[in-house]
Amino acid sequence: MRDLGLKDKRVIVTGAAGGLGRAFARAFAEAGARVMAADIVTAGLEVTACEIEKAGGRPYTGQLDVSSAESCAALADQVGREMGGLDVLVNNAALYGTLERKPFEDIDEAVWDRVMQVNIKGVWQMCRTFAPMLRQAKAGSIVNVASATVFSGSPEWMHYVTSKGAVIAMSRVMAKEMGPDNVRVNAIAPGFTLTEASLGQIENAVEYGVGRAAMRRNAQSEDITGAALYLASDLSSFMTGQTLVVDGGKQFI
Repeated sequence: MRDLGLKDKRVIVTGAAGGLGRAFARAFAEAGARVMAADIVTAGLEVTACEIEKAGGRPYTGQLDVSSAESCAALADQVGREMGGLDVLVNNAALYGTLERKPFEDIDEAVWDRVMQVNIKGVWQMCRTFAPMLRQAKAGSIVNVASATVFSGSPEWMHYVTSKGAVIAMSRVMAKEMGPDNVRVNAIAPGFTLTEASLGQIENAVEYGVGRAAMRRNAQSEDITGAALYLASDLSSFMTGQTLVVDGGKQFI
């Protein structure tokens, strides 16, 4: 692998107990970074820690509820003690696989509120909690995971799509506010990706959407991680406020 300048960089990946989060954690470890894998589901973090070790890294793990200011602050204390600061924040945690697809008129208000609390407020909580550490790094990077559904629309999934649209909007605002401190903020918008969550969410997931992609296949987790490494690395040092759509060409088919 080409040296991306990520060796010994201190990285947090949220939602790292499985799926894309685990893949992000593994990819950063392979690039030489020190990775804190955080999630509200602690059992899955044990597997992620093993993946980090296999990639040659030393795993750090922490329990985290991104919607709780107290939980984010506790993780910040842990990161300060164990890692001495932070260079890269990957906001991947979100409600997705457990959501029931319904017409927007039928979405339960409590479910709507919970999606916004985790998928939007959670990103805001993590960014504001770790902004001081990222500013101290002098070359910090935030990578927010959005979704390509923001651009294409996805029927019966308004709560999820709306939340991910907000992630893109927040990324642009934070990019302007944090740019003077040399902290970059970008987003990734993955298309449909084969993970444990998506396999449970979509019927016939393996074939889902293949005909609408220029690449004529669905993404694996490893197809998305390269974008995160790029946005966190020096290769994108003058890139901020942007959204990378990684969907195999579905947007222009």
